[in-house]
Amino acid sequence: MTIKKIFDSEAEYQTAIARIDEIFDAPKGSQKGRELELLVLLVNKYEDEHYPIAAADPIDAIKYRMEELGWTNRNLEELLGDKATVSRILNRKRDLSVVMMRKICKHLGIPADILLQAELC
Repeated sequence: MTIKKIFDSEAEYQTAIARIDEIFDAPKGSQKGRELELLVLLVNKYEDEHYPIAAADPIDAIKYRMEELGWTNRNLEELLGDKATVSRILNRKRDLSVVMMRKICKHLGIPADILLQAELC
């Protein structure tokens, strides 16, 4: 595949995906390796423009991380306050405070930008 321009059609995108599969193990620095790097950049650009990924919802992120860690609401209560506060937060009836976001970020490892996004919108 000769790359002459940025993809502007789904067909070009699909052709690039197929070519990436063909040369995926190309040695870095080789001609195919450089082609692979360029194709990956172009595919990422096309995907960013045509298939944007929505930002994670803060409450969904908290629930998911709690599940990963085997946490219950009780664990979150110890971190954020009482049962009623945690219940209101998880049911989207109370916003997270900055102090809460800091604690969640530190103890659950959820990036601050995910937790902040609800407050910024």
